[in-house]
Amino acid sequence: MKKRYSRFIVLATCLALIASLAGCKKSPSEEDLVVQPADVAGGVGTEVGSIGLGEERGMMTPYGESQFTPVYFGYDSSQVRPQDQATVEEVAEYLQNIPDQGVIVEGHCDERGSREYNMALGERRALAVRAYLIGLGIAPSRIQTKSMGEEDPVAFGHDEESWRLNRRSEFILFE
Repeated sequence: MKKRYSRFIVLATCLALIASLAGCKKSPSEEDLVVQPADVAGGVGTEVGSIGLGEERGMMTPYGESQFTPVYFGYDSSQVRPQDQATVEEVAEYLQNIPDQGVIVEGHCDERGSREYNMALGERRALAVRAYLIGLGIAPSRIQTKSMGEEDPVAFGHDEESWRLNRRSEFILFE
């Protein structure tokens, strides 16, 4: 009887421990949210990667504000618009002239949509700009991506103009 009772106690304790650990939801880290295409030939593949945060990840800290105009997107879109292609081409030209320079493409969204949806959409926007840069001859190893979702707005209103300004990709240079 004691043996059966002690097995029950051990089993109940194990189940309680598993249940308590299962309830602890880990928030996604920045590393979990960054995806980069492996190559552009034949479509955009993806691999998990990270831009890192400064020296601790083996990359220098990005410096200063971007000298480039953001690329803007339509509602619920990750297509680079024809009117924004010149901006991406300007970034590509800059990178071709400075071979030691790299760029982080940040994808941003407006406040509409869930956090998870906006993180995925921001990622698709950054990847679309990255694919365009690769198509212009920039080495994939020089282009990092980062989804910001709705977390870093430039306009705080709740109207179409604010939303339009927040649907963007920005460029951050690094060495």
